[in-house]
Amino acid sequence: MIARRQFLCAAALGSGALFVAPGLALATVATERRFVFIIQRGAADGLDILRPLGDPAFAALRSGLIGEAPGTKLDAMFSLHPALVEVARMYAAHQALFVHAVASPYRDRSHFDGQNVLETGGTQPYVVRDGWLNRLVAMQPHTQDEAIAIAPTVPAALRGPVPVASYAPSALPNAADDLMTRVTALYDADPQLDPIWAAALETKGLATGVGAKQDPASLGRLTAGFLTKPAGPRIAMLETLGWDTHNAQSGRLANQLRNLDAMLAALRDGLGPAWATTTVLVATEFGRTAAVNGTGGTDHGTGSVAMLLGGAVQGGRIITDWPGLAASKLYEARDLRPTTALDALIAGAAAEGLALDPTRVGQKLFAQATRDRPITGLVMS
Repeated sequence: MIARRQFLCAAALGSGALFVAPGLALATVATERRFVFIIQRGAADGLDILRPLGDPAFAALRSGLIGEAPGTKLDAMFSLHPALVEVARMYAAHQALFVHAVASPYRDRSHFDGQNVLETGGTQPYVVRDGWLNRLVAMQPHTQDEAIAIAPTVPAALRGPVPVASYAPSALPNAADDLMTRVTALYDADPQLDPIWAAALETKGLATGVGAKQDPASLGRLTAGFLTKPAGPRIAMLETLGWDTHNAQSGRLANQLRNLDAMLAALRDGLGPAWATTTVLVATEFGRTAAVNGTGGTDHGTGSVAMLLGGAVQGGRIITDWPGLAASKLYEARDLRPTTALDALIAGAAAEGLALDPTRVGQKLFAQATRDRPITGLVMS
């Protein structure tokens, strides 16, 4: 439920929702390095995004989905979905890597529970109350704190004691200057609403001139615009929806990936020289079944794929302890068996991306998951 004060601020500023990404949340930290987390809500199919064509069992399981377009061959085992044109170029430029057969500690099949585990960094749903991205912000020396919710909610990964901002472009026309002035005067003497309104105006000012529209490329440029402002945030989170492909997956997933590809390319281009110090992590709550179902889609699974992109990423490679797709190798006889901990990837990517100690970051972000050490060697120092 949206609080009345949040609704008033949102309405006056003309905020709303977007395509793949209805929300953009940011946190301000004192560093020139940048870290972006893109969540794929709905359980993206890692076996279709990064296809293990070299696995002897893959063709029997998935040939009906990939058809005549096997994708961009990356090595003897894996090919990238053909919709990820710009991501393939980043991979060729050694600015993108993939981690396959990866999963959070969650092993059931609820989107809400899985996303909660992914975003909080716990081992069970709703046990940890704050998000790992908020705890990451807390590890930075702050020069400026912001607390605002123009979007209906701040994503769970960013919720916690450290104030963060959120912003979402709108199709609504901008509010008239006269209305803004009147609302400012109305809230001026209110000790609760005035700070919220002031923070909203500050974030709106940061968005000025960065082309805040709702399509994926515009959202990528918008994020880059925030991240390159001198007083802007250095950590951002984007939410992408629509990855739950129970039917007609071939066309739906291709469209999703084209949108993601456009967003990532726009983010890279918009960052300009700052791309060299930016790390982008793309991950989902869990994967999908190895076999195709009766409606041309796939159902909730376990292992999936994560992407790491950026100018300093030691890319051009695939990190995996590939478990195989033979029936005897599948998790619960139906899913890609996870062999790499997503928590270890997140901790390593965040630490190296922001020049922090990986062990300390792993302990801070994923205190409940102590078995897996952060993956290192992901980002150049």
